[in-house]
Amino acid sequence: MDAVDQAILRRLQRDGRQTNRELAEAVGVAPSTALERTRALRSRGVITGFHAAADLERLGRGVQALISIRIRPQSREAIESARDSMASMPETIGVFVVTGNEDLLVHVAVPSTAYLRDFVLDRLARRKEYVDVRTIVVYDYVQPVEQSELPSAHRSEGRTPYS
Repeated sequence: MDAVDQAILRRLQRDGRQTNRELAEAVGVAPSTALERTRALRSRGVITGFHAAADLERLGRGVQALISIRIRPQSREAIESARDSMASMPETIGVFVVTGNEDLLVHVAVPSTAYLRDFVLDRLARRKEYVDVRTIVVYDYVQPVEQSELPSAHRSEGRTPYS
């Protein structure tokens, strides 16, 4: 990915609905170049789709939480089943299968802390295979868009960005 590809990706992450002409103007290339580069990013799998971002507060789901779950028996089938079960719940924003003391980390958005309490106690803690369920309430959440700009110069030299 060169600087033009990174600029196109940044712009599309901010607004995936902008016209190709607007995109080209913003990154300083011809519309045909912007279109060709965008198509190439999609065909290489760098751009995997375009999504609408929703304001959870306006949807009545202003309380977000991260819920860690430890599963027993620990097996691929049990973890995949739990992952799929959590992913199917309307409260769920995302599910991560993780290492460490927990097996799943689940990001949820719900209407209130009372709803969150009931969700955890009535729908999660009662499941026998969930041997430990912990909840962390999220005060604030920001999703950065500049994901494509990792300091690649340091990687090629075998250094970290902080060395």
